[in-house]
Amino acid sequence: MSHTNPSLFDKAIIAPAIGDAFRKLDPRLMVKNPVMFVTQIGAVLTTVAIFTSSVDRGFVLQLAIWLWFTVLFANFAEAVAEGRGKAQAESLRNARKDTMARRLRGTKEERVAAPMLDKGDLVVCETGDVIPADGDVVEGIASVDEAAITGESAPVIRESGGDRSAVTGGTSVISDRIVVRITSESSTA
Repeated sequence: MSHTNPSLFDKAIIAPAIGDAFRKLDPRLMVKNPVMFVTQIGAVLTTVAIFTSSVDRGFVLQLAIWLWFTVLFANFAEAVAEGRGKAQAESLRNARKDTMARRLRGTKEERVAAPMLDKGDLVVCETGDVIPADGDVVEGIASVDEAAITGESAPVIRESGGDRSAVTGGTSVISDRIVVRITSESSTA
């Protein structure tokens, strides 16, 4: 994926999701979602009842179709969500490779590629910068756009200290200036 937010109807996500919806019918996978597992059991029993019951088969057939549709649609929706998440994660990993960071060495800044950052490095991030790696804000306060991670369109405030200091690589600084201590390991090792 070349963009951060893949389209809802992106063929690269939808096509595999259709196959995954059927693969997820495996009871070993379905049992992880108890509600849909019970629905699937109902669909199986209703399908058997089509051939073994003396009641109105048309009604039982309709019921079986609706139950199977419900199970398959739930599996499809889950597979689409997983596909979108994987596409966004891949996009963020690729963006990290291209991101330049402003690493602090004493009082001087040096520009380095994000993958060259080591755990513990300090980086400066200002308005318009992409945060180069996961870390904690150690100085300053800024609005950060985390839509690439959370899907939430409203920016969040990140500041030093407290429970709002963690930042995620690949997100963007919307306003102000922060200094971030990198907490993730270098990807060059």
